[in-house]
Amino acid sequence: MPSVRRPDSFVVSHVDVGAGMGFFDGIWRREIDFDSGSAASNAIELTKRHHQVSLTKQGAATGNLRVNLTWRMRTSDIGGLQRDSLLRHPFKALKPPEVMGHSQSMVNVDLDLGCLYELMDGTKGVVQPLGGLLGDVNSPPYVKLSGDDRFGSASGETMYVNLDHRDQIKRLLVFVYIYDQTPAFDRTHAIVTLYPSNGPRIEIGLDERHPQARSCAVVMIENVKGELVVRREVKFVYGFQAELDRLYGWGLQWGRGYKTKVER
Repeated sequence: MPSVRRPDSFVVSHVDVGAGMGFFDGIWRREIDFDSGSAASNAIELTKRHHQVSLTKQGAATGNLRVNLTWRMRTSDIGGLQRDSLLRHPFKALKPPEVMGHSQSMVNVDLDLGCLYELMDGTKGVVQPLGGLLGDVNSPPYVKLSGDDRFGSASGETMYVNLDHRDQIKRLLVFVYIYDQTPAFDRTHAIVTLYPSNGPRIEIGLDERHPQARSCAVVMIENVKGELVVRREVKFVYGFQAELDRLYGWGLQWGRGYKTKVER
């Protein structure tokens, strides 16, 4: 199958041992569902002020934790694109909004969901679409990426974490990065949502404007003396996975990577 290669993309090639972190507690909050736009009280939003929640205290530290990434163009940007397009091509006003709302500039955004993991035995690595490192949910690292959404569909990208093996998990850093060469966090509105097997979902919005950022550390999941804690990170960096590694002291060695070409 033909493939495309990016000069500054990375895939892990080596693992070694590092250390963990510790955190505070979280908050309940009424939030808007990203997909439906309807109000939903059964949700926790992690913010700068209230940045942590304990899955153990919520009785949600078992079963499969579903981690979902969804994104869309920012409304202001879509409006700007449409206004500019109408000025240049006035007859486009006769087309239905649905046609104009899915321009090529929108579907070119390719956000990927990934996870740096460290197990209690010192094993480290990464789960991500790049390099086909999709993981395994029933054996180490107990993290599995279900697929790679290249076009920002409603379902987005989904990862599963088997919390029945939480005693083997030391820390997980869920991150989002841009595969192609063009920084796009400034043009998109992305949300990472955690769906525990029990209790409310946990939402982390990537709403900060960082026009040149290419990667973002979104949330840390850590086993702190038997308690499974989720902490909001939302730290944007201008490089890729190797820079996130340095920021959090994972200590992996990184090499070039690529994804197979997909035609739409």
